[in-house]
Amino acid sequence: MARISLDFDRILGRVDPRIFGAFVEHEGRCIYGGIVEEGSPVADSAGFRTDVRKAIEDLQVPVLRWPGGNFVSAYHWQDGIGPKDARPQRFDPAWGAVESNRFGTDEFMTYCELLGAEPYVCLNMGTGTLEEAMAWVEYCNGDLDTYWANRRRHNGRQEPYAVRYWGLGNELWGEFQVGHLSVERYVEKAKQWALALRRVDPTIQLVACGHNGWSDWDRLVIDELVPYVDFHSVHIYTGSDDYWSNVLLPHQVDRALRASRAMIDRARYVADVRHPVHVVYDEWNVWFPTREDRRRDKIVAERHTLSDALAVATYLNIFVRHCDTLRMANLAQLVNVLAPIVTDDSRVLLQAIYHPLRLASTYTLEFALDVAVDCDRIEHADTPDANRMTHRIADLGPFDVLDVAATSDASRSRLVLNVVNRRPDAPVEATIDLGSAQVRGEMTARVITADSPLTTNSFDHPEAVSVSERKVTVTGSRIPYEFPACSVTQLAFEVGE
Repeated sequence: MARISLDFDRILGRVDPRIFGAFVEHEGRCIYGGIVEEGSPVADSAGFRTDVRKAIEDLQVPVLRWPGGNFVSAYHWQDGIGPKDARPQRFDPAWGAVESNRFGTDEFMTYCELLGAEPYVCLNMGTGTLEEAMAWVEYCNGDLDTYWANRRRHNGRQEPYAVRYWGLGNELWGEFQVGHLSVERYVEKAKQWALALRRVDPTIQLVACGHNGWSDWDRLVIDELVPYVDFHSVHIYTGSDDYWSNVLLPHQVDRALRASRAMIDRARYVADVRHPVHVVYDEWNVWFPTREDRRRDKIVAERHTLSDALAVATYLNIFVRHCDTLRMANLAQLVNVLAPIVTDDSRVLLQAIYHPLRLASTYTLEFALDVAVDCDRIEHADTPDANRMTHRIADLGPFDVLDVAATSDASRSRLVLNVVNRRPDAPVEATIDLGSAQVRGEMTARVITADSPLTTNSFDHPEAVSVSERKVTVTGSRIPYEFPACSVTQLAFEVGE
């Protein structure tokens, strides 16, 4: 019998809603054929697909990162403003495709406003210039009688967009990145850009380009840039065709966030930096089968399984538990390629991973609670077939079969418990111990599961993996509950003394 114990006085911190953010890049059919499909019967007058927008709105995305990703390191934003038919087509060296530039800055900002999401713009530090970056900030945020602010007004937007978040490049540590830099060159360039960009708008918040959270690149970037930035970014994708590796690899994020937090704390102390610096995990997802072929002229989309949904739910639990360190996260991608939302010419498919995202973004409450879990544990060896983008995790184990996160409201009268049962072939019986609190009324149970860890949704079977919801009558402070095999369960209570 497993036990999940909660104490409403043990608060880890406030959960930032920005951890439920997303990322869109000019890659595959994410933008064209995903967000935008001009002339389609499912598109509005601006060319935005209304079915896709509805699916995104249901995720309640608070912040949206754009335009890349690898794409940004050769993207020149001035190609994407003004009359659409006059915009140049350019070769995209990141994905070997032709970029039409029909979706640019104004379209992105309009889309964010439609979604109620804050824009987060990543700057081109590959082939881009500082002058170009400063002009982009002026175009978006300028309110004076200046050239780029007036260009924005001429293009139809009178008021500034007030873009708060700006990323200082994308994955420049990698030789695959156009404009790849050594860490020494990157930090010198980033310092120069940070100082100049804040001359244009001193209110912006800057994100340093990190790696996996524990590398030498991260250490040197944090040491040098903590005085200049507000956030340090981390990118880790996970995934494997081995079940246990797939559902456990998200625990790399525990390592990344612990290491980044320690390095930031040290750097702030040494440099006497008084402003807070937090972590942004601005690219993450389960990415495995289709990772080798993502050219934009091919219709490629990751087919996410139930086991991927368990991995995504584990990511989200980890984000909640590290709420003091992590203040934003951006799922990659939001539509098509590797995404919770997949399209064809006229339909939208919600993949298995869509459902834990929607439950978490919709129902997570304000404060994260420290949860004690007593259950069976899994000893897992590193597997040689784990994909090239991940690293060993055996040293992080053994791992609880149940992965748990809990949140409450400020009055401590409501509780939401998110539980991942990673045992693929058996339910887990548990007691939920609320301490001195008592359940008031019914408990709502929302469950994601299916017949097999490999179950996927398809246009022919769109609800093979879905959410079932039921009300359960419970009383007292010790709640028995059986978590189904290979499942994500969200339990919502009203509680009192």
